Amino acid sequence: MTETTAGRIRPAEPGDVAEILAMIRELADYEQALHEVETTEEQLGALLFGGRVEGVAATTPSGVPAAYAHVVDHPDPERGTALGGFALWFLNTSTWTGTHGIYLEDLYVRPHLRGTGYGRRLLQTLAQVCLDRGYRRLEWWVLDWNEPALGFYRSLGARPMDEWTVQRVDGAALSALAGGDDVPGLGGGA
Repeated sequence: MTETTAGRIRPAEPGDVAEILAMIRELADYEQALHEVETTEEQLGALLFGGRVEGVAATTPSGVPAAYAHVVDHPDPERGTALGGFALWFLNTSTWTGTHGIYLEDLYVRPHLRGTGYGRRLLQTLAQVCLDRGYRRLEWWVLDWNEPALGFYRSLGARPMDEWTVQRVDGAALSALAGGDDVPGLGGGA
């Protein structure tokens, strides 16, 4: 690998899927949630590059990929290059601004490469995508106990949206809601 490609940020390619999935598992392990990762290489590849996975909508209704990723190429003595980190994202929408934005699902830099500037450069790349396309927001969640990440994000000018609370419906509650049924154990609704 030449010096010009070391630390290069680029859009992910299909050949990166296995290594991105390995980093997703590393991130989940750090977040104490490895047991929750169900994603397969086939699913991740379909999300990022289109295709069909039985029982899962991997693309948007128009057929384009539903998610995108950028990766960092890092020199590796054994393989020539390896991925040093990734940012996986998708478009969201603001009815208040009338524009799309980027929702950053995962940002990860391998532990031995933290402090190299890779995380900052991945976020700079996404910020530039926003500016190039007229998107007005770059947003993500961070665990409230992850002080290193919170400090890093604050140093970039990110601000917490304390007045908002994340809500989630999944599992049996998702099935009940879709079927118009009461959520088991919670009774009737509005």
